[in-house]
Amino acid sequence: MNSPVWPKPLRQGDPHAVGEFRLEGRLGGGGMGQVFLGRSPGGRPVAVKLVRPELAGDPGFRRRFAMEVEAARRVGGFYTAQVVEADPDADPPWLVTAYIPGPSLHQAVEAHGPLPAEGIAVLGAGLAEGLRAIHACNLVHRDLKPSNVILAADGPRVIDFGITRTLDATSPTLSRAVVGTPSFMSPEQARGHKTGPPSDVFSLGLVLAFAATGRSPFGTGSAEAIVYRIVHDVPDLTGLPAHLADLVHRCLAKSPGDRPEVADIIRELTNSAQTAVPWLPAPVTTMIAERKVQPLPAPLPPPPSDPGPSEGRTPGGPGNGRPNESSPQRRRFGPNPAWIGVACVVLVLVLGLLAALDFAGLPSFSHRQAAARSGSTTTLSPTPSPPPRAPARHPAPHPAPRRRPRPAPPRTPSARLSRRCGRATAST
Repeated sequence: MNSPVWPKPLRQGDPHAVGEFRLEGRLGGGGMGQVFLGRSPGGRPVAVKLVRPELAGDPGFRRRFAMEVEAARRVGGFYTAQVVEADPDADPPWLVTAYIPGPSLHQAVEAHGPLPAEGIAVLGAGLAEGLRAIHACNLVHRDLKPSNVILAADGPRVIDFGITRTLDATSPTLSRAVVGTPSFMSPEQARGHKTGPPSDVFSLGLVLAFAATGRSPFGTGSAEAIVYRIVHDVPDLTGLPAHLADLVHRCLAKSPGDRPEVADIIRELTNSAQTAVPWLPAPVTTMIAERKVQPLPAPLPPPPSDPGPSEGRTPGGPGNGRPNESSPQRRRFGPNPAWIGVACVVLVLVLGLLAALDFAGLPSFSHRQAAARSGSTTTLSPTPSPPPRAPARHPAPHPAPRRRPRPAPPRTPSARLSRRCGRATAST
């Protein structure tokens, strides 16, 4: 048997986002409106419920919806779907709950038949605990039925609690459509009387009977015929396991005061539920696996506005003690074209100055001159030195002039002074 496409793709005209939640597909519909599979801003899957347009146009509905959602936010426990966010003032109003991967009880029984007796014990204990958390917040579900029970790997979940009373108060005609199949109403609810936690206990008995037999204890037919049997007839519990038949029979008592408390149901089913591992048959477990949504990859962090020092980073990753060669901090110590240009200009000027001095005949520095200055034994006469020669006029030095070949005998001041001293001695 091929699995249906899940989730169904969005249709033309469906929104792609509700509030800050992105929509990815359709999960189904109900009395309140359409249900979508969405994503939270952090990537977690959620169930997004959009209210129907005819309800959104009723100001009274919006007020009741806001109050019921606020109350539903307080419901905790392991066996309910947490209310994440809601906007009663939006157009249309919407509600977001935690997404539970798994089929509804109605889908599982319809596809693979009734659950085994051990699984029904786990189902009943989990649903009873979920109802206890709902009742502790002064809420009544009023619409507990197989399509509002999700089968997860770690137990059942109750969804859509606290909203039915808001929908039911909108109009008598709409209340019948919202409650769903009349087979899961309590007698007081079918009569239009005030309902409380015992009404949810009656519905729990109907849900357990459906899970064990695949049918309603009050048969099928028109809505009026089923409602009449719920109010007046004895339920047909044929096919229920013996250890569950008595409990379900007491849950389906006509008088609310004759039904057991939720806490009593939990105690009776806990011992049986402890032996159920795994609690669901393999085909239903496969349905749960098919509905798991993979988390989105974590978004990459935005690049920093000021990268700062790049010590200890490399292109492969931070923290290996090597600088990042591609970072601006690394390039700061590389060759700088501006400094290279300045150095070249200074070098050209120095070379040009040296060439000009040599070309003009001025003495150049030599090893012998350095030796004379450092304490040479040569004694010079007090004869004054001749005046310096006037520099020859030449064009401005070229940035890169050629050095003229030096004369064979170097014309140093020591040689000229020696010759002049010799001439002066001869003349005396």
